Amino acid sequence: MIFIAGKQITSEELSNLTHENTERSILSQLASAEEKLDYDSSEQLVFELRLRAQTVAAAKELDKSGMDFAIFRKSRCNPDFWDRTAEGGFRLKSGAKPSEAISDIFDHGRKYATECATAMVIVYYRALLAVLGADRFNQVFPKIELMNWHHLDRLLRDVGLMKKYPFYLPGDRRYFANPDVDPLTPEWQGENVIDLNGKLYYGHGVGIYDADTIIRSLNQNRIEDADETAYLMDSAGRPDFKNLYRISQNH
Repeated sequence: MIFIAGKQITSEELSNLTHENTERSILSQLASAEEKLDYDSSEQLVFELRLRAQTVAAAKELDKSGMDFAIFRKSRCNPDFWDRTAEGGFRLKSGAKPSEAISDIFDHGRKYATECATAMVIVYYRALLAVLGADRFNQVFPKIELMNWHHLDRLLRDVGLMKKYPFYLPGDRRYFANPDVDPLTPEWQGENVIDLNGKLYYGHGVGIYDADTIIRSLNQNRIEDADETAYLMDSAGRPDFKNLYRISQNH
């Protein structure tokens, strides 16, 4: 149930909020939820719909970018926009525009290689760039360091925190755990993914597949005589949409 400024929104009002297919699908899931979902304004709700839809689009785009999978000691980036840190992360180069640096990852993906958590952060930055526009994005994120959850901007902190929710939606960051991982291949201890539609997930280094396929991939990298299968955790990392909306309005 969706409430805006304390009033439950009607079906007719819902139908007028968006005509974009992914956004409409997410809106339908929100509207059919048993929980009461409160928004201060219709604009705040539409912002969440747009950011979720753009997260899905960015995940699909990154999958096609050619960016390779690599552990941090073998990571690489385009030195025109990023400095590679001693840890293997990417720090925005002095003088580089954040919007152009993020876009370069998608435009020239073969110049980049990193692991799956960092890829998730890249997806969210791309989605925010699409929603905020380049000028506002550059104002909000003047400094960027890409390295899993260790140097996460405070505005994206919630993406790195896994929490249990009553239901999950496209644009959520999910995690497939592999408890019996082979210690010789620790990079297969799990897979961070973006929920694309509740059935398909994007994981960097894995691709876009359903849950069963991703679980089978992880299960191929377990210790000998493993007895615990990989599984999709009942939790998600989810941006603070309301706070990001407030930030988007503070020009």
